[in-house]
Amino acid sequence: MVRLDPPPLDWFTADDSVVSVALVFPMQGAAGIFGPTCELCARLAAEEVNRSGGVLGKELRLLPVDGGAEPHRIAENVEALVDLGIVQGVTGWHISSVRQKLAPRIAHRVPYVYTALYEGGEDTAGVFLTSETPNDQLRPAMRLLAREHRVRRWFVVGNDYVWPRRTARAAHRYARESGGGICAEAYLPLGTHDFDGVLRRIERSEADAVLMLLVGSDAVRFNRAFAASGLDERCLRLSTLMDENMLMASGPTATAGLYSTAGFFASLANQDTLDFHGQYAGRYGVEAPVLGSLGESCYEGVLLLAALIDRARTLDVSAIGASADTVSYEGPRGLLHLRGSHVRQRIYLARADGVDFDVVAQLDLHETQP
Repeated sequence: MVRLDPPPLDWFTADDSVVSVALVFPMQGAAGIFGPTCELCARLAAEEVNRSGGVLGKELRLLPVDGGAEPHRIAENVEALVDLGIVQGVTGWHISSVRQKLAPRIAHRVPYVYTALYEGGEDTAGVFLTSETPNDQLRPAMRLLAREHRVRRWFVVGNDYVWPRRTARAAHRYARESGGGICAEAYLPLGTHDFDGVLRRIERSEADAVLMLLVGSDAVRFNRAFAASGLDERCLRLSTLMDENMLMASGPTATAGLYSTAGFFASLANQDTLDFHGQYAGRYGVEAPVLGSLGESCYEGVLLLAALIDRARTLDVSAIGASADTVSYEGPRGLLHLRGSHVRQRIYLARADGVDFDVVAQLDLHETQP
């Protein structure tokens, strides 16, 4: 297990000689399963930025904040850091309920780079987004599975908060476009352990596929229960949030017929991904947490935040926003550009092969245009 030294005490006071950034990632709860990878990837990016001269000629420092706590408490804590001048930016992976509480408090004051895939529609000034939205991620994946596997009847299983519910709303339209429909939906609290009732509903529904909108360890437990019930012999599963840590935790007997769609998979055989593997392994060793798409997003978040500030040559949020559409940066997902505060990127579909992902297609983003 990789162990990181705790941050020095002077990180908790204002320091004009550095640019400090709140790194908000899950240290507990359902998403805590991939929290360690999020932190390691973000630190790797910060070290890279600092080797290249830092931000505005200053050292970039990350201040970890637990993004797995209650959303209102996270927002209060980060706002306090901004109030005290301790941080000059915010980034990290955390669920949409946290972003919705946090953005109105801080986005007009410091740049905020949100790295989680989400339901789309975020347009708060000062918020910049690196990850996937349903139109670019889910829509072409559902079309491909309908075409290649004759999927017509979908059953949605999600956690009960904004991202799963709004994504499911979009999925109704995507399913109709593919000649099918959503036959039923079920929403469960974060931290659910018992899926027996949902599995019985799926069996009765005669669904061809399950759209999984579950976070972290909830998805792991669902995968195990799904396979144990024998439903994996009848239904495909498609998840828009299934990283390599979650796949490994699910186990090789629980992943048959499981598909995932994302902008990054650690198994991609391109030079950008191979270079990233080398950096990660060289820095943290073979005992490091598994490199996955959700942790990688935090690497992207740090790179984008540094690029935004350097392009604007100031920490002023208005100036950063004014120049944002001219910003580009290069990372494990290749050379990426911002458009409308969102990063534009390639999206892939992968099939689980035991505890590995086999990337089967690069999705056609031309199909995502309404």
